[in-house]
Amino acid sequence: MQMFLQQVLDGVASGALYGAMALSLVLVFRASGIVNFAQGEMAMIAAYITWQTHTWGLPLAFAIFVAVAVSFLAGASMERFLIRPFGTSSEAHLPLIIVTLGVMLALNSGAGWVWGYLTKEVPPTFGSGAVSFAGASISRQAAGTLVAVAVLAGILFCLFQRTRFGLEMRAASSNPDSARLSGIPVSRMLLIGWGLAGAIGALVGALVAPQLYLQPNMMATMLLYAFASATLGGFDSPVGALVGGLIVGIAENLVGTYVDIIGNDFKQAVAVLIIMAVLLVRPQGLFGTKAVVRV
Repeated sequence: MQMFLQQVLDGVASGALYGAMALSLVLVFRASGIVNFAQGEMAMIAAYITWQTHTWGLPLAFAIFVAVAVSFLAGASMERFLIRPFGTSSEAHLPLIIVTLGVMLALNSGAGWVWGYLTKEVPPTFGSGAVSFAGASISRQAAGTLVAVAVLAGILFCLFQRTRFGLEMRAASSNPDSARLSGIPVSRMLLIGWGLAGAIGALVGALVAPQLYLQPNMMATMLLYAFASATLGGFDSPVGALVGGLIVGIAENLVGTYVDIIGNDFKQAVAVLIIMAVLLVRPQGLFGTKAVVRV
């Protein structure tokens, strides 16, 4: 029982990060109708910015703030200069996906060119050591990450559900034409949505860097888990992204522990199996909206 509780606790800690990363994918998908394959690499660059500015003497918390701010501007700039020129029609989706793949490769190679491919150690944001809970233990870094993701989710909920700005953002993403007729600056809302996605990804990159160690390919597996989380929860549901992340994190740990044929070395297969199962059984995900097509 203690081992089971430990695996669930570890799964919740990792699932919070998967959910936060999935949330950044969902924000982009709701804004532009595409999947941003460069989201992981953008988070990786933010982690490097955090490490670099910290080595230059900035306090770690302020270094993370700088990385989040830079990533917000980078996400907004990507939407303005690389995504918007293609338009939002369904014919533009494939070229836009290819653009995000190109950005992903460029950022990965650029990080290796600037910082090299040797792993770098990032100090834990919330200190070392562990805390105990009902006979199980969790690192202070993981516990702090849980709190940070919970606070982030609360802020975004209040932003989207309790403010006029959030209402305008939701209107711009769900029905751009009607939003324009209502006087909402749709282009500005979509730009901010991409910026928020970049900022959330930056926070995830900075929080996960102490666990994964900093190197250009550090976010590849994390992005796979984020895709599984967003697919399970629904690509148009921010709540689904967070819930899906928790489910994926717990399932990954339990399957890796109790299913011998998979074990800890093949846990990534769980994410792939979840993606395949959801697409076959319920393509819209647990919380997503089913598409209705008029014949």
